[in-house]
Amino acid sequence: MGLWILEPKTLGHVPGTSQYFDNPDRPQLADGPAAAGLKCDTSGPVKIILVPQPSDDPNDPLVGQILSWLCYKNWPLRKRDTILLILALVSIFATSLGSILATNTITLSLHFELPFPKLAILTGYFFLGTGAVVAFCVPSARIWGKRHLFLLGTVIIVFSSAWAGATGQGKHYGSMVWARIFQGIGCAPFEILVNVAVGDLYFVHERGKRMAVANLAVFGGAFFTPIVVGKITHTIGWEWSFYFVSIFSGFCLPLVFFFVPEVAFHRAAYLNTDLASTDAITLYQSQGATAEKYDVRSEVNDPEIHFTGADTKVKSFRENLMPFNGRVSDENFWKLVFRPFPLFAHPAVFWACLTQSTMIGWTVFIGIIIAAVFIGPPLFWGEVQTGYAYAGAFIGAILAFIFAGVFADWSAKYLTRKNNGVYEPEFRIVLVIPQLIFGCTGLYLFAVTASNLMDYSWVLPISALGLQVAGRIIGTVSASLYIVDAHRDIAIEAFTCTIMFKNFLAFGITASGYDWLVKAGVFKVFMWVASVQVLICLLSIPMYLLGKRNRSFFHRHDILKMCRLR
Repeated sequence: MGLWILEPKTLGHVPGTSQYFDNPDRPQLADGPAAAGLKCDTSGPVKIILVPQPSDDPNDPLVGQILSWLCYKNWPLRKRDTILLILALVSIFATSLGSILATNTITLSLHFELPFPKLAILTGYFFLGTGAVVAFCVPSARIWGKRHLFLLGTVIIVFSSAWAGATGQGKHYGSMVWARIFQGIGCAPFEILVNVAVGDLYFVHERGKRMAVANLAVFGGAFFTPIVVGKITHTIGWEWSFYFVSIFSGFCLPLVFFFVPEVAFHRAAYLNTDLASTDAITLYQSQGATAEKYDVRSEVNDPEIHFTGADTKVKSFRENLMPFNGRVSDENFWKLVFRPFPLFAHPAVFWACLTQSTMIGWTVFIGIIIAAVFIGPPLFWGEVQTGYAYAGAFIGAILAFIFAGVFADWSAKYLTRKNNGVYEPEFRIVLVIPQLIFGCTGLYLFAVTASNLMDYSWVLPISALGLQVAGRIIGTVSASLYIVDAHRDIAIEAFTCTIMFKNFLAFGITASGYDWLVKAGVFKVFMWVASVQVLICLLSIPMYLLGKRNRSFFHRHDILKMCRLR
């Protein structure tokens, strides 16, 4: 047992466990065959084994800094970072639509001449659109790659945002509902696939800061939106908040088209050194296959051996511009559609759903009521001041991402050294501690101060929102990294589960949250919310202790195979 992580009673090497700080000339697996000659990152003071190992295919996103100068030109680190930054930029505009109505709900209520709850649920329709298409978006990414979905999502964001702004020309509430649903559909590829793209583009030891950047774009950009929207609404009208999203997303479309190639790559099982089992590698060696010469498609059941793509032609510029470059998987589309649903019974996936989604749901909850809290008595704020109230959330998000970017990799490396060079994905769960401290403190503080603005300064609930958002961001980074590192073979399905869970939870909150507050009041509702979140954070303790046993169990008992979905 290393650092209180309980060892499984069976299976020598557990997928996810690796020794990327170990000497590459020694065996990488705990009790597996020798793995001499592993490729390493030697740019820093410590030689780090690359996990996963890059292939010899020049179209592999991970070959940039390892192989010949020709391959270096193809996928250098700077190219991968450029791809991630472009996706992050579009994600900011896409996900900003989730909170775009936070400060002008009252204004739209007057415009459409409808009660406040009818306008609050417009935020829910956005989340409903995202949640509804995720199950279809992911199979498409599995089979045909991610590029066509990033392009399609950007196009949908452009036209649906222009559509939403155009509803301001009349009282077309139904049209606004459908525009919001389509905005959610356009946002789905970025919300679900950008995090997964980090796993495609980077090695384990490179992912921490990049995952923080991805999460800042996907989850953090929405906190700056209300600050700007309040001023836009007051100055030139709420319609322009949508028009600006359409315009800026339109500027991003050529960047996605020209500079974001396909990042999906089918990597041989033996190269996934964080996933491959000891038994599988022993089988390869018994077949005469070596990591230098062969590519094995299946670990055990179908040991079809064929040569790697060392001589594969580098894709031309024109080929990289095509939305589709053929199938990257022979899997069945409808099997992939249904594949995420059994994973809700997977303890790690369900833990990730709770860790990410509930805190996001509480942020949405605050977002739909914040206009009523500050615009009403005793403050009587306008849209501009209410928008500025999100400054606390934005600052909290920025500080949280800086914190996560610094400590996500540092804490994992520190614990790895303490664990004699053996990396366990459970080290990522340690970041839930600051989520508990910051996030739950923010929820309790909001309950106390927002319910009694006569006795407390408006600074306190705004600061509480900042703390809650900080906890949410840190927890999201923790859960995302854990899923990518511990269960990368089901990472995309796991993220599908978290996105569906989050979006349907958010839709339910927007549909019922305002009625809860009318019946019970801000104090009682948010005291319950904060207490529930404490219990959810405490579930990370058994997840940390039993995570390795869980990985071992579900490697031996594949829930997807049991359901005939793999």
